[in-house]
Amino acid sequence: MKLTEEVILVNEQDEPIGVMEKLEAHQKGLLHRAFSVFIFNANGELLLQQRALTKYHSPGLWTNTCCSHPRQGEENLDAAHRRLREEMGFDCDLFYEGFFIYKVQFENGLFEHELDHLFIGIFNGMPKLNSNEVAACRWVGMDDLKEEVKQHPDRFTYWVRLILQQNNFHL
Repeated sequence: MKLTEEVILVNEQDEPIGVMEKLEAHQKGLLHRAFSVFIFNANGELLLQQRALTKYHSPGLWTNTCCSHPRQGEENLDAAHRRLREEMGFDCDLFYEGFFIYKVQFENGLFEHELDHLFIGIFNGMPKLNSNEVAACRWVGMDDLKEEVKQHPDRFTYWVRLILQQNNFHL
């Protein structure tokens, strides 16, 4: 069993060019493959998670339903389903929405430099949160969320703010 997690290093065309230990990739700011999952309910509300306070970057910030990195040899969709189960305790059909690339440096010196694949799904149940990953969750309407992000951007992760600015989800 691996004690460390690795990320898949990629070029801007999402072609793998190697693997690296996850923390090292975030220290060096190297472009790597990631995914973000956005789960909506039948009312069109988005399920947000508050990142656990033990996360090494962006602890306690509100973000999309779940996000992570696929493992070497793992398809992005399979990884999104895995992490949805691991973090939020449920699974549902997911649909691919495309990808974008971003880079940001955090106050602690770490970077996120990701080629981020976006997935959406619909779920109407109650999540069973993994407290090692998620501090809390809540459903919020998109108009309310955009207003809250506008009023209090420091409460949200960089990537969710960027995704909300750049994307209209196709439900």
